Amino acid sequence: MCGIIGYKGGRNANEVVLKGLQELEYRGYDSWGIASHANNTNLQLIKEVGKVGTVTLVDLNLKEAHEAIGHTRWSTHGRVTKVNAHPHSSQKGDFMLVQNGIVENFQELKQELQQKGYPFNSQTDSEVIVRLIEEQQITTSSLPEAVGKAFLLLKGRNAIAVLQAHTGTIIAVRHGSPLLLGMGEEEYFLASDANPLLEYTSQILFLQDLEMVVLQEKPSITHLGTGQQIQRSPETISWTREQAKKCAYPHFMLKEILEQGHTIKAALAQDPALIHAIVSAINEAFGVYIVGCGTAGKVSLAGTYAFSAIAKKHVNFAFGSEFANYHHFLKEKSLLLAVSQSGETADTLEAIDTLRQKGGTVISLVNVMGSTMVRQSDYSLLLHAGPEIAVCSTKATTAQLALLLLLAYTTAQRYEEGCQLLTRTSAAVIAMLQEDFCQRIQSIAAQLQTQENMYIIGRGINYPMALEAAIKIQEVSYIHAEGFAGGELKHGPIALITKGTPAIILVANDDTKDDLLSNAMEIKSRGGHIIGVSPEKNDLFDVWIPVPDVGIASPIVNIIPIQLLAYYLAVARGCDPDKPRNLAKAVTVK
Repeated sequence: MCGIIGYKGGRNANEVVLKGLQELEYRGYDSWGIASHANNTNLQLIKEVGKVGTVTLVDLNLKEAHEAIGHTRWSTHGRVTKVNAHPHSSQKGDFMLVQNGIVENFQELKQELQQKGYPFNSQTDSEVIVRLIEEQQITTSSLPEAVGKAFLLLKGRNAIAVLQAHTGTIIAVRHGSPLLLGMGEEEYFLASDANPLLEYTSQILFLQDLEMVVLQEKPSITHLGTGQQIQRSPETISWTREQAKKCAYPHFMLKEILEQGHTIKAALAQDPALIHAIVSAINEAFGVYIVGCGTAGKVSLAGTYAFSAIAKKHVNFAFGSEFANYHHFLKEKSLLLAVSQSGETADTLEAIDTLRQKGGTVISLVNVMGSTMVRQSDYSLLLHAGPEIAVCSTKATTAQLALLLLLAYTTAQRYEEGCQLLTRTSAAVIAMLQEDFCQRIQSIAAQLQTQENMYIIGRGINYPMALEAAIKIQEVSYIHAEGFAGGELKHGPIALITKGTPAIILVANDDTKDDLLSNAMEIKSRGGHIIGVSPEKNDLFDVWIPVPDVGIASPIVNIIPIQLLAYYLAVARGCDPDKPRNLAKAVTVK
């Protein structure tokens, strides 16, 4: 979840790393730091608490350097302080380290190191890695060798980068947490994802588990498990620098919401042969599971409804963090559909590991080419949504929904019908997301901005969207919001309804409509303020948000107005919708 950036080459490394941290800030913005090598035996270091987004090169007050590493933090161990911020230094100052991940056995390792007399200045698990490297230096001849031996002692998903003082050598290694190497003209970049590299290069080498890269004159990659040198060509990233910019929009979240008419259509740009091969694997499987976390989890749950309604096929759902509890009845013919924006979600990767132990088949729906999930899958479908920078997922969400609907239609041998429906849905979203519609949602947000509680209900395939709607409002506006199945309201939650309580009703023109409107009446009878998201106006609604009638694709058009509502609520309440408190974009820790 933290962001790592590194550079070695002819540019001012401080500037490259600072810009890189600002591009990576959505991965964590508790604190940040930079260490750089300015052609002498000492390393320069700066660490600060807070966001790095407004910091300038002049603010750093660092001598020009050609090697540097940087870090933006999402805290897991230790409070948000300068001491706990990265990079962390060795006692002699001969190297500094940054880390993304969690050292699961850090307490055991720290106790052993303390018994040997090693001091600890921070509360982080990262400092344990520094001391482990120092311990290995006693018996090894080189820093890369010490780094490799220390890394093999760690449990958990981790990526680290180390900068050596007297040589400017950068050493980086990963297991589970993402790390990639950008290849330029006599310059090299390290980063947790591709976004900060798009300005400089499109040639990316995705480091695989236990691969260690040493950046000297040329990069050298070694597999720590086998000791073998790795020779692999970089891949070309199709994302552009322009896609990763805010342009004229005040926030990335708004930009990404308004892109969805086009990104839904882009998601359909798949090889039909690949779609049919995936569907053949689904049909041949004995037990199909859709797994995701957070927003992707709600999308996955919606996918089970789609397969039921369209393909008459039973598909199971679990959150990634819970999937291991199903290992008792997983078989070699079981199949897992893993859904993720980043392709690096730790709990979903753990779910893949659980199925792999049984010999099952893995299919992934991800947005990031070359991600860990792609490499661990038998088949992968890329969302083609382009970089999603805001922490709160929007355009990736609807792209995921579109692909699950397409897979369901193909399973029912109705591939062309699915493509046609989703193409119409894309056009309907473009028509919906006009200025007057956005102003309408902004006006509703202005009326709701002082509320502290909000409830959302849906039925059928829109029940998961009620859950997702609640997440969206919680994430960026900090309003307490909860989603419920409409029929469950009278089994407890209706006790929370008082006069004026906002209740959002996600309606579709399907066989759940009448029952859901009855649930809305139950809320209204107790004083609730009804906000209807529906293709048709109804007298029950105090406020109506009109959406297109797109049949079984209704979750796509129903969730988009709530994304906008969450955004405008955040702005009205003075919150940063791109960087909500306590959250980060890629959840690479369990």
